[in-house]
Amino acid sequence: MSNHNEDHEKYEKLAEVMQAHKEQKGALMPVLQEAQGIFGCVPMDVQKIIAEGMGVTLSEVYGVATFYSQFSLEPKGEFVCGVCMGTACYVKGAQKVLDKLCEELTINVGQTTEDRRFTIQGTRCLGACGLAPVMMINDDVYGRLTPDEIPTIIAKYKVS
Repeated sequence: MSNHNEDHEKYEKLAEVMQAHKEQKGALMPVLQEAQGIFGCVPMDVQKIIAEGMGVTLSEVYGVATFYSQFSLEPKGEFVCGVCMGTACYVKGAQKVLDKLCEELTINVGQTTEDRRFTIQGTRCLGACGLAPVMMINDDVYGRLTPDEIPTIIAKYKVS
């Protein structure tokens, strides 16, 4: 668990960021980006502070935070797993690979394991269509996957 002091410093830093951008037009995006950098995500309590601090509605902040895939509303795991759902991967069985990944980690797409080790996210085309179906775990790319390979791949990350 993070200590109270550490949290206090994060909120102070967020206040400084908002102060620096207060007079800027279209400042919501950079403020959210900096908040994501400070907290690792932009949970609802942080969104409320940003709305109040920037003089905008919470729904406006939430709208931006949920529209852009770079923002996460909850902390992501140490290993972010994304199975490509682009056309080539989908046609070659990406859904079965994704289903197996969800089963293996016992979470759904968009969720993080309780131990904060793994997050599964749906991913658009990764540009590796020749290797379909493709999965990325952080910066590691796995191609020509079958559902049977998922347990072995995940096991490598569980021990690290």
